[in-house]
Amino acid sequence: MKTRIAMLSERGLPRPYGQSKPISIVEAELDDPGPGEMRVKIAAAGLCHSDLSVINGDRPRDMPLALGHEASGIVDALGEGVTRFEKGDHIVLIFAPSCGQCIPCAEGRPALCDPAAIAGGKGTLLSGAKRIHRGGKAVDHHVGVSAFSDYVVIDQGSAVKIAQDIPLDKAALLGCAVLTGAGAALNSAGLKTGQSCAVIGLGGVGLSGLLAAIATSAYPVIACDLAQDKRDFALELGAHHAVDPADDDAIEQVRAMTGGAGVDVAVELAGSARALRFAFDIAKRGGTAVTAGLPHPSQELSIPATLLTVSEKTVRGSYVGSCVPKRDIPRFADLMMSGAMPIEKLMTHKIRLEEINEGFERLAAGEAIRQVIVFD
Repeated sequence: MKTRIAMLSERGLPRPYGQSKPISIVEAELDDPGPGEMRVKIAAAGLCHSDLSVINGDRPRDMPLALGHEASGIVDALGEGVTRFEKGDHIVLIFAPSCGQCIPCAEGRPALCDPAAIAGGKGTLLSGAKRIHRGGKAVDHHVGVSAFSDYVVIDQGSAVKIAQDIPLDKAALLGCAVLTGAGAALNSAGLKTGQSCAVIGLGGVGLSGLLAAIATSAYPVIACDLAQDKRDFALELGAHHAVDPADDDAIEQVRAMTGGAGVDVAVELAGSARALRFAFDIAKRGGTAVTAGLPHPSQELSIPATLLTVSEKTVRGSYVGSCVPKRDIPRFADLMMSGAMPIEKLMTHKIRLEEINEGFERLAAGEAIRQVIVFD
């Protein structure tokens, strides 16, 4: 069948993206789903910094590439052997599918699925196939999803079924922003009720982590970002304090807010090695600094080895929020629907697919939190 896709053919074009238009909306051929795969009609897709890092060249990928990884949709057709879904199911798409067979999957860590990492790097589905073609040539899948499209073909391991009463525009955020941010705080850091928590970086992922910390009744929850408007918004969402990490006394401010010790948990979601070092510095002795940010690959973290020893601090990475999507997406959806995690407040713009370049310019300029493309 034919479908529109958002295709990136060249990385690193200059801003503003509304003028250079790195993304082209084009018609492509979409193959029928193969064994273990299904076709999905996309309902909504979020614009994320992980997409932006491919557009600006920070994350090298082969071209041409059909972009998009955070989305919700409706199952439209099933390939042979699909047993987890039926036509008409509402789903959230997952940018880190799981094969269910490799060692990380067997250990209950599907975010680290080895075949999925290989397929993502090659621009294929888990099967190794490419189901998008244009002009007789294959177009790469973006981490097995390519969600900025009317229809996609995905592996069944790239989806989680959700209840049909969940609004699909809100549900789209569950697939990346919420999984990554809330998962980093709750799963990777193991944040508990009453513990102090700082969240560094207040974009869509960071504010999802902040909402999770608030929902867990962490205290105090400290919002950290260079932008005053984002700190103010975090306070409106329920953060107890806000700190500008660029202040000369920022570390002392955090310690003063926590009885002089520092926070139990610092979650870095800014995508910056400097922000991660700040997270390490504001964590208390014996505390934990977690990072789910994706800085430029050239950035490195430097910590004195002796300081790491005598402080007994833990520094931990978090990919996809250390989530088990089949378990965590329904859990986060329940928190969203109950109002405990008002994720919908993070949606600053709803746009059409044709407005995608302007949307990414807003994201690059820091003028949006989560923009959602809504499909007819």
